[in-house]
Amino acid sequence: MTSEAERLHGHLIGQQGSRRSLNTPALVLDLEMLDCNIAEMASFATAHKVKLRPHSKTHKSADVARRQIAAGALGVCCAKLGEAEALGEAGIEGLHITSPVVTPQAIARLIELNAKVKGLMVVVDHPANVEALAAAAKAGQTLQVIVDIDPGIHRTGVASPEAAVELAQLVAKHKALKYGGVQFYCGRHQHIVDFAQRKAEIEERTDYLKAILAKLEAAGLKPAIVTGSGTGTHFIDAKLGVYTELQVGSYVFMDHDYNVCDLRGADRPTFEQALQIDTRVVSANTPGMVTVDAGLKAMATEKGPPMIMKGAVDGSTTRFMGDEHLAVIAPEGQAAPALGEQVILVPPHCDPTVNLYESYHVVKGDTLVEIWPVTGRGRSR
Repeated sequence: MTSEAERLHGHLIGQQGSRRSLNTPALVLDLEMLDCNIAEMASFATAHKVKLRPHSKTHKSADVARRQIAAGALGVCCAKLGEAEALGEAGIEGLHITSPVVTPQAIARLIELNAKVKGLMVVVDHPANVEALAAAAKAGQTLQVIVDIDPGIHRTGVASPEAAVELAQLVAKHKALKYGGVQFYCGRHQHIVDFAQRKAEIEERTDYLKAILAKLEAAGLKPAIVTGSGTGTHFIDAKLGVYTELQVGSYVFMDHDYNVCDLRGADRPTFEQALQIDTRVVSANTPGMVTVDAGLKAMATEKGPPMIMKGAVDGSTTRFMGDEHLAVIAPEGQAAPALGEQVILVPPHCDPTVNLYESYHVVKGDTLVEIWPVTGRGRSR
C-alpha cells in the first residue's frame, strides 16, 4: 500500500532542491549525518572491543537497522514484542526484547517469533515468567533468556544479587531455555548533563553490577552476555569494560535532550543532529512572531518546545500554540521568518517523536533521495 508520504512526495525523489517542496510538517532524516553517526559509534565500539546491539526503539526502522548491522552491530534491541515482530517481518535478525513478555497471548507470539528469527533473546525478571516461557517453548527451538537486573530505578529487573542468582539458576535448569546472560540498563543516568556527575554515578552502579557478576560466576553461571548501557553512558561504560554489548539508541538521530549532555567529557557534540522536523510559516501577523504548522501533534513535548536548527535568526525561540501550531519568536528588534518560509526544528525527544510519523523523508543536502517507512510505528503491544 502506498503511504501518504510516497503519494505526496514520491515524485520529488532525486530532484535537486526537492526538500523545499515537501508538505509539512515532515519528519526528515539527513542520510549523511545518519551514516556518520553510525560509523562513529561502530568505530568507537571496535576500538574498545565491545559489541553493539543498538536499540531500535529510537528509530523503529528496518532500513536504519540494516545500516547499523552492516556497520558491525550484532542485531538490534526492541523495547516491545510488537517492535520485534515488525523488524523480524522485515528480515532483521539478532533481536533482543528488553522488556518482559509475560501474558499467555504475548508468550504465544514470542514463541512463534522465535521459530522465525535467528538469534532472538528476551529478558525475564520473575520466576513465574521463567516457568511460563519454559512451558510454552517448542521442542528443538530453544529460547535464549537474559536475566534483567534492576539498577535502582524499580522499573523492571530483579531487585537483589541473590534474586539474580536464583533466577539464573531457574533458567539454566530448563532445557527449553538457554541462559544467555544479564541485562543492566541505567536509564535514569543517561541524561545527566554533567559528565563528571554521570561518570561518578555510573561507576557506583557498575560496582553493584560487578558484585552480581561475581556471585553468578561463583554459582557456575558466568554470563556470556552482559548487555545494557545507552547513548548517555556509552563512553563511560566502554571504558569500565564490564559490558559485552552496548544498547545505544539515540546516537543515530540525536535530539535536544541529548545534545545538551556532554557525552564524552569533551565539552562538544559527539554525534550530529540527523533527525529534523521541517515546518512552514502559516501565519505572520504579529511583529516579531510567526506561527509554523507543527504543534503538539508533531513531536514529543515532555522535554519542552523544540530548538530551531535553520530558518530563523539566531536567538529565536519557540512556544507551543496548540495541537497543530508553534510560535517562532525572533529576538527584540529582529525580523521573524516570512509567510511560507521553511523553519527546521530539532526534536526535543527523538524516540516518541518518530512514533508520530509513518515515514522518514531521507535527504542528502536539500534533495529528497528516499522515503523509508517507520517499520515499527505503533507496534507497542
